[in-house]
Amino acid sequence: MSSTTSTYLDFLKLPGLREAAEVRVRRWARKRQGKDKAVTRLKSRRIYILPTGVGLVYGLMTFTMLLGSMNYNNNLSFVLTFLLVGVGFVSMHQCQRNLVGLEIAFAGVDPVFAGQAAEFKIAITNHSKNRRPHLRIYVGNVRSQIDDLEPGESRIFHLEIPTTRRGRIQLERFGVRTLFPFELFRSWAWLHMDLSGLVYPKPARQAPEPPPTQSAHGHRQHDARGEEDFAGLRRFNVGDSPRHVAWKAYARSGDLLSKQFSGADTSSQWFDFDQASTTDIEERLSILTRWIIDADRTQRDYGLRIPGQEFSPAHGESHRHRCLEALAFFEAKSPDTPAEGASS
Repeated sequence: MSSTTSTYLDFLKLPGLREAAEVRVRRWARKRQGKDKAVTRLKSRRIYILPTGVGLVYGLMTFTMLLGSMNYNNNLSFVLTFLLVGVGFVSMHQCQRNLVGLEIAFAGVDPVFAGQAAEFKIAITNHSKNRRPHLRIYVGNVRSQIDDLEPGESRIFHLEIPTTRRGRIQLERFGVRTLFPFELFRSWAWLHMDLSGLVYPKPARQAPEPPPTQSAHGHRQHDARGEEDFAGLRRFNVGDSPRHVAWKAYARSGDLLSKQFSGADTSSQWFDFDQASTTDIEERLSILTRWIIDADRTQRDYGLRIPGQEFSPAHGESHRHRCLEALAFFEAKSPDTPAEGASS
């Protein structure tokens, strides 16, 4: 490799210059393109292309061959040189064309716990009649798998973004790129969809015992506690135990129903923010998260009390999500902040 190419590659590796250049280019691209829709089709004017390290060596080698051909006036050398130049131009054209017309769409992101990777799903659809090889989604140093798209095919690409804290994780920009056909050029496009995902608090590894279960007697109807007196059928809800599904009624009518029982003992737990045995707010949230996970795993009823919010005892996926979401966005009030209605 020549000294010129080596100097160019070393410049790209300088962290200070490279980061400053990336910030300025990012701002320029965002101002030029604006915010993208949830479903965006790439046009040629927003696709960028530059030679790779291999492409720079290829271009330098071709230029050296051209000088040699002119110096010795060798026709065969001229033919080979112009052939290589033609291959380079065709490679540049095909690399840029490989992204034109692709449809990019956000396919969702599941909530995760702090410390886990949030998996953003990006769908790419090829509506053209040509095959689109060697496609990849990336953001920073995080890269998806490399896949090929056949004509009319759609595929999900995964970006695993690491998380460190609870709350909302933002993905303001990501790119799609290709090195097809000969990795002489790198063609890419940036998309600014302002995507976001939910990050729950990190569960405590060693949490104290939760508050004792509270039992209640009477005529409360519950679908998952007690089976003493059959009270009837109701529509099936997500989170209901499969043991209480009325399978015979489902076979007759096709409607998914759950059995109800009354006059049975019911039990529930209250997880209170003030009952966590620590003064650190994040540790309290981690303990509450651990209690919720353990209770949800055993299908026990549980309620949650945090300053400003209260969730009645229940169970199921939706109840679990509501409680964990409240913990994820919990903000402790400053002790100097006056309460509502207090005089100034």
